[in-house]
Amino acid sequence: MRLFSAGRYRLVAGVAGALAIGAFAKYRPDRAIHVGSALVSQTLCSARFVSELDPHEAYRSAVLPMGKLGTLEPVLRYRVDTLAKTVTATVAGLFRTQSDYRAGAGCVVWHDEHPPTLTVPRVAIPETENESLVETSNERIRAVLDRLFARADLATTAVVVMHGDSIVAERYATGYSPRTRLQGWSVKKSVLNALVGVLVNQGKLSVHERAPVGAWDTPDDPRRAITVDHLLRMTSGLALAETGSGFDPASRMLFLERDMAAFAERARLDAEPGARWQYTTGNSAVLARIIRDLAGGRAEDVIRFADEALFRPVGMSTAVIEVDATGTPAAMYASARDWARFGLLFASDGLVRGERILPEGWVRYSALPTLGRGYGAGWWLGGPQWRPDWQLPADAFYAAGMMHQKVLVIPSVRLVIARFGTTHVADDGFGTLAQEVVRAVAHP
Repeated sequence: MRLFSAGRYRLVAGVAGALAIGAFAKYRPDRAIHVGSALVSQTLCSARFVSELDPHEAYRSAVLPMGKLGTLEPVLRYRVDTLAKTVTATVAGLFRTQSDYRAGAGCVVWHDEHPPTLTVPRVAIPETENESLVETSNERIRAVLDRLFARADLATTAVVVMHGDSIVAERYATGYSPRTRLQGWSVKKSVLNALVGVLVNQGKLSVHERAPVGAWDTPDDPRRAITVDHLLRMTSGLALAETGSGFDPASRMLFLERDMAAFAERARLDAEPGARWQYTTGNSAVLARIIRDLAGGRAEDVIRFADEALFRPVGMSTAVIEVDATGTPAAMYASARDWARFGLLFASDGLVRGERILPEGWVRYSALPTLGRGYGAGWWLGGPQWRPDWQLPADAFYAAGMMHQKVLVIPSVRLVIARFGTTHVADDGFGTLAQEVVRAVAHP
């Protein structure tokens, strides 16, 4: 017996087709695959030409384990051109992306046109640093570093411990050195906090006033209520969910948009500013554009500003800011020692050799919790209320990035621990490392 006539079959097929098209339009698997291609080309370009690491090892250890990228491996291809300093990637011969290296400004993914050539004059910082490893004399610290680097699943690449103004311990994986520039991922958000602090100290910005974003500057735009503080604290209310799936708006912004900040600025509100905490790099993209514009509006301007106002005073000679195609800061690289020196600025209340880099009270402001969350203003909170498993002093806070990059700051003992790696397991061993180092400092 026929249950459906030919006409009904056509109707069912039509409805199914419409639903499939609707699902494709909503979820855009093609876009997610394109995100994967761009992530590969950009990450490997930066690994090879900014960090000067083996791109094939970076592909195996850092890229393939990310999310669902491993499922694309049979059809994922990339090519590194060391002469042209580019990396291209494709998936099944399609979704081609290319990332170009530009001296002083890192790598950038092509979007529709070739990225402009940049000549970025960097501030000259004397290369006087001794690259000899600082071997700790403390048995407790040496033992915890031995255990940390012995675990292959943690893939720890660098650890630097600073106490007071000195490096007291460090360790590097094979292929890494005190000068290797390491990708901070979202540790960059804490650097944006510092650059905002510098602008506040210069009287050019106020965190509690309306964010200076032209796209929101109309009386009837509800986004007009967003402040710099909202952007720092992830409470802007912008509909920019970040899941790292490739389907989410933040993934699209990071890898498919030539102008990341403009994309973020176009997002609608799905919560009242200040009412809801939602972690998203979209807030940071808007902040980065604000910093760029106040520095002069061009990539060269914001890179020079960061060098002169932050990196040079702190002594960060290896820092590199990557910018998108419009010159807005998008990522940052520095040696583990320089990441630790950045943390020391916050452990020292924003002072460097008596010079105030950050406003008085800025460190305290940065570590104030947001809406009862374990997050401050661009920093995560690491005291016992937020990370009881770490058993650290109440004033501890930290910067954190993907694959467990961390810069821990404990102002009460002027201690900083910078830890970097390509870790894809939940427990990176950082809590044990921090506990042992704090105990060693407290009871030398």
